[in-house]
Amino acid sequence: MHFDIIDEITEIETIARGSGIHELKRLKKSYGSGNWKKMKGTAHIRLRSGKIRLAELHWYEAHGIGKKEIKRKGYLE
Repeated sequence: MHFDIIDEITEIETIARGSGIHELKRLKKSYGSGNWKKMKGTAHIRLRSGKIRLAELHWYEAHGIGKKEIKRKGYLE
């Protein structure tokens, strides 16, 4: 991750869950079994340059495991 999330992630939606996740086998191998979901939301992030941008973020999460592999998908401003 080449950015820091500087406020709360909002507008959270589930994109896929369970067998609908293409990376499910890898996630289970890397982090353990769980009710995996692929999520998306928006938040302000601070880039390495110090610039602050509003961005769409995607990540995987499972109960008891938490958020994993947070990725910036695009800027919204």
